[in-house]
Amino acid sequence: MSKLAGKVAVVTGASKGIGAAIAKSLAAEGASVIVNYASSKVGADAVVGAIAASGGKAVAVGGDVSKAAEAKGLIDAAIRNFGRLDILVNNSGVYEFAPIEGVTEELFHRTFNINVLGLLLTTQAAVPHLGEGASIINIGSVASSVTPPHSTVYTGTKGAVDAITGVLAKELGARKIRVNSINPGMVETEGVHAAGFIGTDFEKGTVAQTPLGRIGQVDDIASIATFLASDDSKWLTGELVRAGGGLR
Repeated sequence: MSKLAGKVAVVTGASKGIGAAIAKSLAAEGASVIVNYASSKVGADAVVGAIAASGGKAVAVGGDVSKAAEAKGLIDAAIRNFGRLDILVNNSGVYEFAPIEGVTEELFHRTFNINVLGLLLTTQAAVPHLGEGASIINIGSVASSVTPPHSTVYTGTKGAVDAITGVLAKELGARKIRVNSINPGMVETEGVHAAGFIGTDFEKGTVAQTPLGRIGQVDDIASIATFLASDDSKWLTGELVRAGGGLR
């Protein structure tokens, strides 16, 4: 029997990259999935189509998680379409590297609004619908421990995700809701290609510091998310799972 049969999941930022891979992986194990997108309906529809083609159930729902009403709308869509909610994956995120001289108010607010406020608002909307055994999975980054140069704002948001994960694990533990974070290293995604990281000295330096000798693939992260969503991880909460091939 599929590990997530009968479960319902919301995955934010799931039109591409890590989010899309997580949505497909959860669906492959039997979960019905709300595939959230901020701007790329085409991408989200493609993810839904792939899930449906494999016999799964999914619905694409637009929404900016940094706005309370839209974050709530994602959760409402799960209840409206599938009748319940068991799994929340807070994957929506943005990144932009800049030296301290290049940090602006706009950069700060945009990054914190999506990476931190969005996580809080979506979780806030989800909690009333989550029952015993539910799983919240936050997507952090090894940046919070590696602290690369030129990443003060982005790394600041991911440090906040680490701390929030610990707080919510304690706060929601009495309700038997588990809260964990996956902290990926560099992962090959559309965004990483668009940012021009592939083939650069930055990528080469990252690989050189990674014991397993490569950057990650989206399926490397998706399989961990599926584990954390399932009862296989029923005794884990408050954990930060570094998924960077050993990068420290």
